[in-house]
Amino acid sequence: MKKTAIILVNLGTPETPTKEGVSAFLKNFLSDTRVVEAPKLIWWFVLRCIIIPLRAKKVASAYQKIWWDKSSPIRVISQQQVLALQQKIDNEYKDILKEHAPKVEMAVTYGHPSIKETIKKLDDGGYGKFVVIPMYPQYSGSTTGAIFDQLAELAKGVRNVPEVITVKEFYDHPKYISALAETVKAQWQQNQRSEKLLMSFHGIPQEYVDKGDPYHYQCTATAKALAVELDLKDDDWAMGFQSRFGPKKWLQPYIDNQLKNWVDSGISSVDIISPAFTADCLETLEELDIGYREFFMEKGGKKYNYIPCLNDSALFIESLFDLVKPHLK
Repeated sequence: MKKTAIILVNLGTPETPTKEGVSAFLKNFLSDTRVVEAPKLIWWFVLRCIIIPLRAKKVASAYQKIWWDKSSPIRVISQQQVLALQQKIDNEYKDILKEHAPKVEMAVTYGHPSIKETIKKLDDGGYGKFVVIPMYPQYSGSTTGAIFDQLAELAKGVRNVPEVITVKEFYDHPKYISALAETVKAQWQQNQRSEKLLMSFHGIPQEYVDKGDPYHYQCTATAKALAVELDLKDDDWAMGFQSRFGPKKWLQPYIDNQLKNWVDSGISSVDIISPAFTADCLETLEELDIGYREFFMEKGGKKYNYIPCLNDSALFIESLFDLVKPHLK
């Protein structure tokens, strides 16, 4: 009987919140043609001679604001997610499968532990079937697509290719939507509900969508499903995109424009959540919770509540279990 392992894959993190640590991470991350679609030779020069020298110190400073003890939030939370899902699986399968109970591990697309390192360790441990969950609810070639690329690369030249099942997306999974709604309701119970709920998704260049990337459609579907789950009226909420980079046109509307327009129209309070992220990270803890909070207040806003990611919440772990359960037989 093949032993099964579940691998939760997220983007990754610098090893240290320093200029050197960030430089190494950005070089690895932004060299992937899935992330940046540009002529290789030109981009090689731009990345190493312009982007990294200009951005590494600034990004390192941002990481230092949100760093947890000796590791980054996304790594700590990813480990917590692994432990929570492992406990859930053990409770369901330990008595039935005993020593063959599925094992949960984490991996990252860029950095350590890499997908290659994780699968090698599991293969050495006698695991021959892998269920891979990219921790991106909405599929994009620039995120989940990069994971497919690395898995395909691992199969090249291998005599006995392991069985690999990849969960492509879960943007409309009922328990994922319910988990999002639960985090919003918890925020509303703790703090009085604001005038608007803003659902922020990580942006990608518009041309990626024009070429067939389904990301925008899936983000919209998630946002609408969450609004329905929360019984929101059309003017109670909006969605938008953050983290744009470079001169290209990215998915719109941009979050900063939305926040400014709301203040200009008399809106003084906002709750913000980012359904695209399943673990709090630089883009949520620094960009949304710090940067855009300051921006909103500077423009005249009065109240800004950041709603944390799903992290290792019970309902989200249940949704992950539902995703892998059909493949554990």
